[in-house]
Amino acid sequence: MRKYDYLIEEKKTLNESFNRLVDIIKVLRVECPWDREQTHQSLIPCLKEEAYETIDAIQENNDENLKEELGDVLLQVVFHGIIANETSKFTLVDIINAECEKMIRRHPHVFSENEDKTIDKVLETWEDIKCKEHKVGSQTNRLYSVPNALPALIKSLKIQKKAAESGFDWESIDGSINKIDEETEELKIAIKANDITNIEEELGDLLFTIVNASRFLKVNPEEALVKTTDKFIRRFEFIEDNSNKEMTELTLEEMDMLWNKAKQNGL
Repeated sequence: MRKYDYLIEEKKTLNESFNRLVDIIKVLRVECPWDREQTHQSLIPCLKEEAYETIDAIQENNDENLKEELGDVLLQVVFHGIIANETSKFTLVDIINAECEKMIRRHPHVFSENEDKTIDKVLETWEDIKCKEHKVGSQTNRLYSVPNALPALIKSLKIQKKAAESGFDWESIDGSINKIDEETEELKIAIKANDITNIEEELGDLLFTIVNASRFLKVNPEEALVKTTDKFIRRFEFIEDNSNKEMTELTLEEMDMLWNKAKQNGL
C-alpha cells in the first residue's frame, strides 16, 4: 500500500468527504512545494478567481461546471483554515461554529419568538444585527464597513445605498442626471487643461455619479457594464470576421462602417 492510498478512494458521506479534502490539503502542505509556500496573502488572487468562475458557472446555467467551481471555492476555505490552524490562530471547526452562531443570531425570526417574517423586515433586522456585531455606530462607519476589496462599481453602489438610508440622496433621478451633465463638463475642462490629476478625479466623479443614476433606475451597474463589454466583443468579432483585411490593416473609417453594420444586425 502506497503512503497516501487511503486518500484516493471516493467517500460517500458528508463528514467523510470533508475530512478527505482536509487531509489532502494537509498532505499537500507537507509534500507539494507550491502548496507549502502559500499564505493567506498569496492565496488572495486564487480566492477571487474561484469566486468569479463560480459566478460564471451560475450565469451560464452549467451545473457540472458549478459543481466543480463550488469545490474550488470550498478548497480555498479549507486551505485558509488549515493555514490558520498551523499558526494556532483558529481552526476549521472555529470557522464553521462561528458561521453557525452568526446565522442563528441574524435569523431571530426563525430561531426565536420574533414573528417578523416579511422579506423587508428580515433584511432590515439582518443589517441592524450586522452593524451591532461589528460595532458600527455612526452613519459614516456604515460606509466604512463596506469592504475595500469589492470591485469599484459594486463598492460605490453599496456605499450610495447606505448613504441614501441616512437621507443623503437626490429626491428623484433628475438630480442624478443633472449631476452627470455637471461632472461631464468638469471632466472636459480638466482634459482641456491637460491636468492629469484633475482628470482622474473628475473621471472618478463621473463614474460615481453614473452608478448613482443606475441605483435610481434599479439597474446593477456591474451587470450593465458586463453586458456592454460582451456586446463590444461580439461587434469586434464581427469586424474581424467580415473584413478581407487583417484588423491591423483596417482604417478607423472601415472599422466604424463594419461596427455600424454589426449594430444593424442586432449584435
